[in-house]
Amino acid sequence: MLDTAKVQASNPAISIVIPVFNEAVLIERVCRSLADILSPLDEIIVVDGGSTDGTQDIVRRINSVLLVESSAGRALQMNAGAEQAKGDILLFLHADTTLPVEFANQLRDAFWPSKNRWGRFDVRLSGDHAALRLIEFMMNHRARLTGICTGDQCIFVKRDDFKRVPYPVIALMEDIEISKRLNGFSKPFVIRLPVVTSSRKWESEGILKTLLLMWRIRLLYFFGESPERLAARYYKKKH
Repeated sequence: MLDTAKVQASNPAISIVIPVFNEAVLIERVCRSLADILSPLDEIIVVDGGSTDGTQDIVRRINSVLLVESSAGRALQMNAGAEQAKGDILLFLHADTTLPVEFANQLRDAFWPSKNRWGRFDVRLSGDHAALRLIEFMMNHRARLTGICTGDQCIFVKRDDFKRVPYPVIALMEDIEISKRLNGFSKPFVIRLPVVTSSRKWESEGILKTLLLMWRIRLLYFFGESPERLAARYYKKKH
């Protein structure tokens, strides 16, 4: 007779939660590429925050994907997806980020049996500009030193631990804050195979300008500026 507890212990299910807002251009490719890699035990959950570009219609046409409708706001979307998830490992993925082909094996074979309760990937930016190589090095090195990650680095966590520390519902810096909280459980497990995230925001808004803005926002947050005021400052500068 099949011992389901032993099967689960050696072959944990993965739930990938993708928060989206007006991602009709990207979402079908992302979901179908993941479906080709994942096992039947795994699931893809797309959490839509009120898209108006047909994103929801596209997701509904993909049989292997669960669509969850949520209030706008990335933290609310992350939490809504996690509430619906059935997997043992939750992985939070941005629609413009591509996971390495071997990611599921890394999560099952290396992360799951470890004592670490959560983790992240190294990141590579998609563009060719030399400055982007320096920026991605700095992002990975900073995360290695501090244990603080960004959403672009695809945070993953064992589901039982996430129930104890859901995403904080704040206007900005939610990834920074959840990293701090998860560090109370363990250091992050680092998968060196990089995810590739779009460099569009860096290149369209100016690499140096974007870097200085992000440093400024982080510094203000460190000195106690509220996430709401930071969000107002961040989005005002972007638009």
